[in-house]
Amino acid sequence: MKEVIGLVSDHGGFELKEYLRTTFSKDFEIIDCGVNSEASVDYPTVVRAACLRLKSGEFPKLIALCGTGIGASIAANRVKGIRAALCHDEFTAEMAKRHNNANVLVLGGRVLGKDLSVRIVKKWLEANFEAGRHENRINLLDIE
Repeated sequence: MKEVIGLVSDHGGFELKEYLRTTFSKDFEIIDCGVNSEASVDYPTVVRAACLRLKSGEFPKLIALCGTGIGASIAANRVKGIRAALCHDEFTAEMAKRHNNANVLVLGGRVLGKDLSVRIVKKWLEANFEAGRHENRINLLDIE
C-alpha cells in the first residue's frame, strides 16, 4: 500500500503542484486538494481546508504551494497542530522534518525550479523526526 500525501496549491503554485502530483504519483497515493486551474483563488481558504483534512487524519503529510510559499506557510501555521515549513533547499527540508516534525512542506511555485522542488520533497519525505529534545520544543508550539 502506498503512503498517502495531500497536495494543495493556489493559482500561483498550480503549475508546480501538477508537476509534483505527476512525479510522485508513481510512488505515493496523492490526494489532490485543489486547485484545478490557474484561476485566481484565495490561498488562505484552500490551504486551511487542506490543513483541516490533514488534521482529520485523511493523510499524514501535506505539501502546500503558492507563488512564493509565504502566504501558504502563514495560512497553514494559523491552524493549531500544523507545523508548516517553507523550504527553499534540501537542507531546510530535512531539518524541518528531523527537528521540527513539520507535517506540511511549503514550496513557492514561482521561485523554485522543478528539479530542485523534487529534491526538496524527496528529502522531506525521507527524513525522520529525531524526537528527544526536539519533542519538548514541538509541544511548546501549541500552548496558548
